[in-house]
Amino acid sequence: MPSDLDNQIAQLLRCEPISEAQVKQLCLKAREILIEEGNVQVVDAPVTLCGDIHGQFWDMMELFKLGGFCPDTNYLFMGDFVDRGYYSVETFLLLLAYKVRYPDRITLIRGNHESRQITQVYGFYDECQRKYGSANVWRYCCEVFDYLALAAIVDGRVFCVHGGLSPNLSAIDQIRVIDRKQEVPHDGPMCDLLWSDPDDIQGWGLSPRGAGFLFGGDITKSFAHNNAIDLIARAHQLAMEGFKLMFDQSLVTVWSAPNYCYRCGNVASILELDEHLGQEYKVFRHAPSDVRSVPAKRPPAEYFL
Repeated sequence: MPSDLDNQIAQLLRCEPISEAQVKQLCLKAREILIEEGNVQVVDAPVTLCGDIHGQFWDMMELFKLGGFCPDTNYLFMGDFVDRGYYSVETFLLLLAYKVRYPDRITLIRGNHESRQITQVYGFYDECQRKYGSANVWRYCCEVFDYLALAAIVDGRVFCVHGGLSPNLSAIDQIRVIDRKQEVPHDGPMCDLLWSDPDDIQGWGLSPRGAGFLFGGDITKSFAHNNAIDLIARAHQLAMEGFKLMFDQSLVTVWSAPNYCYRCGNVASILELDEHLGQEYKVFRHAPSDVRSVPAKRPPAEYFL
């Protein structure tokens, strides 16, 4: 299969969608691989951690130019591959094709946007309809979303998750027993992992997002201590400088969508962990606008809010 798949990867690297039949096959193959992965995927360093991409395909190309293309670099993407950007289809399918072609070189974990409900509001569903003339491709992708791991752990010391912690989880082992093969629930531990945010508070707080929780430095440090980890790495929140360290550097937010929604003006980053888990943050800007070739039909402004 590799030659076929290599052709599809080459096509997707040019930001050209593959056929519906090819998407169906790719998604079936991806599910076979992902079903073997645990809820907390074990990853070896060195690895490069990436935050939200949100369908900003050409900006993801800038990320790969900086960090190295797959399979030369070992990657861990912390969710939110789709929605809001113009190229969710090509973005997610390229990452999925890399996963099928090089399963040990790329880890994909689930974000809160890898959900049927959210993608019907924030663009991925409409994009699939527009590019393929039906919702089939969206359906195939959503089935893959249900198989994505909920978290990852690098060398037993760096815990990676899309959103954050949960008042229902004190141990990483508790995550391993969740039934993840489902649509993201509205509450409970699986929801919290994908929706929660760190904040400068003590203990737990109500999230303004309406899902998940806010959690403070005390919660973060006790979770790290109980699970013998050095760092919690997560995505989910725009960081204008590309990344944001909190709580005496026990937690970092990594954000990988530069000039988010094509208007926020932020830079983006990736976090390279070397074989000793040494951290190097690499910051990058959005793709030059001549490359981005924004589609003629722009979505309404409120679509990005």
